[in-house]
Amino acid sequence: MKHKEFWTSVVANLKLVLPEHAINAWFEPLNAIAISEGNILLEVPNQFFCEWIDSHYKGELTTSIQKVDKAISGYRFSIGTKPSKEYEESALVQQEPKRRPTHQNNLNSQYTFKNFIEGSNNEFAKNAGFSVAENPGESNFNPLTIYGGVGLGKTHLMHAIGNQAVLKNPNLNVVVVTSERFTLDFVNSLRKNKTIEFAQQYRSADMLLIDDVQFFRGKEQTQEQFFHTFNVLHQSGKQIVMTADKYPGEMKGLQARLLSRFQSGLSVDVQPPNFEVRVAILLEKAEQNGVALDYEFIEFIAKHIKNNVRDLEGAVIRVLAKSSLLNREIDHSLVRDVVRERIGGSLKADMTIEEIVKKVSEISSVPEKEIVGKSRKMEIAQARQVSMFLSREILGKSLSGIGMYFGGRDHTTVMHAIKTISEKVDTDDVISNTISKLRTDLNQSF
Repeated sequence: MKHKEFWTSVVANLKLVLPEHAINAWFEPLNAIAISEGNILLEVPNQFFCEWIDSHYKGELTTSIQKVDKAISGYRFSIGTKPSKEYEESALVQQEPKRRPTHQNNLNSQYTFKNFIEGSNNEFAKNAGFSVAENPGESNFNPLTIYGGVGLGKTHLMHAIGNQAVLKNPNLNVVVVTSERFTLDFVNSLRKNKTIEFAQQYRSADMLLIDDVQFFRGKEQTQEQFFHTFNVLHQSGKQIVMTADKYPGEMKGLQARLLSRFQSGLSVDVQPPNFEVRVAILLEKAEQNGVALDYEFIEFIAKHIKNNVRDLEGAVIRVLAKSSLLNREIDHSLVRDVVRERIGGSLKADMTIEEIVKKVSEISSVPEKEIVGKSRKMEIAQARQVSMFLSREILGKSLSGIGMYFGGRDHTTVMHAIKTISEKVDTDDVISNTISKLRTDLNQSF
């Protein structure tokens, strides 16, 4: 049997055990050259094909070969024995070092170290990133993995690294890509038989910045390709920076050898910002948009939007947009509405008994320490009862919880206070008006 016919029969056997996409991607492009020394010699476009078939389909291929002819024990590869015109042109380009491919770096110029708000939550990550930007590929921080939750500034920091590196060395070839884009580029290279060009695009980088590597999860072929790209760059002393949602050691669905590579460098986490950092972020965002928000509004937003930098910045934009488009003054009501929209509900969950006591103290002129103290003077006792009543009504706190805050009082004492004020609201105009005003003020309080 001639080698061409033999290979056609082998592929026919493979179609019985492998999915169509595997056949189309990995076996249809192969060309049978000869049968020699008990093996079929197969021409492949590049080394990657060899590695992929050996690691994923060796058993199926060997079995299919022996089903056709038991005298043929296996296969051997020949890379580009008869290259197509396309591959010949690619090879010529690679032989000309002065014509090194260049790529649009796609860096976001707005993301810099200068406007990256530093705090205890991200200080280490920022310092590590700056060190990498100043000396890419020259430290133990390779790869650098920046991990943390959504909207905490990982992408900002990654682009800041790239921008700083290019600022120092304008000739640096920085390739910026999301994991989804890398996957799509790889799939398209397979479809168009341009895997060489794909590999060249990414492996010629001086610095590779790749966002959200956790989305490689479940994409085995893409992981394989990224593994080889990673190795080429790392062994060449090129810098790799990645962002992820988790510490590499905690990622699921990624190849162990890939995770091992990730952990060989430095992993730094970015935590949710504390209150002071949130305020700084809001002030910076307001300044960028040319508006001076009252500090009480800034403080209110920072108090309620806690876990996401993106939401903080979005709240400022939303406030400005509503004010402009609806021709409304930026006031308590507008800011409160925007915050409710961002956090998806009531603001009461963030209110505390302490805030209620503070507001009651302001209206009644009874010091806060007296309200939570042991004095039985009528005006103090009444302010205490009002505070207990509102703590129950607005916050829904337990009787025992309220009692503990007010000096460890028994739950029956709290029940009596709530009952007393409930009755007075219906019979005493002064108490009724006071409670009404407190309800309004607390719902609008900052």
